[in-house]
Amino acid sequence: MTDIKGKIATVEPLTDRISAFTIEAADGALPVYTPGAHIRITTTEGENRAYSLVDFTPPDTTIRTYTIAVQREDDGKGGSRFMHGLGQGDAVTLTSPKNDFPLTWDKPAILLAGGIGITPMISMAAALKAAGQDFTLHYAGRSAPLMAYAERLAETFGDALHLHCDDADTALDLSAVITSVAGDTHLYVCGPRGLIDAARDCAEKAGIKSDHIHFELFDNAAHQQGDASFEVEVASTGQVFTVAPDQSIIEALEAGGVDVMYDCQRGDCGICQTEVINGTPDHRDVVLSEEERASGKVMQICVSRAKSARLVLDL
Repeated sequence: MTDIKGKIATVEPLTDRISAFTIEAADGALPVYTPGAHIRITTTEGENRAYSLVDFTPPDTTIRTYTIAVQREDDGKGGSRFMHGLGQGDAVTLTSPKNDFPLTWDKPAILLAGGIGITPMISMAAALKAAGQDFTLHYAGRSAPLMAYAERLAETFGDALHLHCDDADTALDLSAVITSVAGDTHLYVCGPRGLIDAARDCAEKAGIKSDHIHFELFDNAAHQQGDASFEVEVASTGQVFTVAPDQSIIEALEAGGVDVMYDCQRGDCGICQTEVINGTPDHRDVVLSEEERASGKVMQICVSRAKSARLVLDL
């Protein structure tokens, strides 16, 4: 992805913790994108954080600004704090858009968002509406005042929008949403891991075809209490690397000079999927089905770990 020099055009508070940032290129127009796409912004620590592009109308062939919505996470790794420290006119470095959560344009859709996971769904809903395609948008949150864009979503999408607030009688009935998926309808889910795990389990039990289920995770990989070191062997070279408790397999491999392909580092895009020749993976992704997990033959090496002392990977 190509780096783009940009600057903050506007900052708009949406809730107490969420703000919308409009970004313009320092020179010229910005690359076009498709619904569900994201950009990455470089923080002062040199890390890249991904943010979905928000658009209430399908983008034209010429784009002058991007809009993202960022929730401040005071206990996070710094990406949200960096963004919330920016103001109008501040310079940012961003990547061209990339889409790991593409929309199937010619099929009806059920869009299910939890919290800040609403952001990619807005562009998807706008595209479906413009195409005259049937869709429903389910937006779940703890309380209405905490849900970004709630009023604008209602104005834009009308009866297609269903708001679900945990503190009201409109709380999300996940089973009802999943069982409404029928025929050629596709299900798109974006939000925290708990929502995605529950939705995936419910969808598999309902017999929804796997190619009709699409996920994007809005949590970064989190290390768990009790994580221990383990070894990873690269089958093609015989090299063995130790993965520390606070380190991912990818980080350990890269530190040892092994070049691997990956993108999201959250366990939801599937790009880093690797075959397991020996050992038992500890699956922490949202990509694999329960059957694939049980087989132990593949794993997502950006977030998953090992239950055995060593994994031998087909790298």
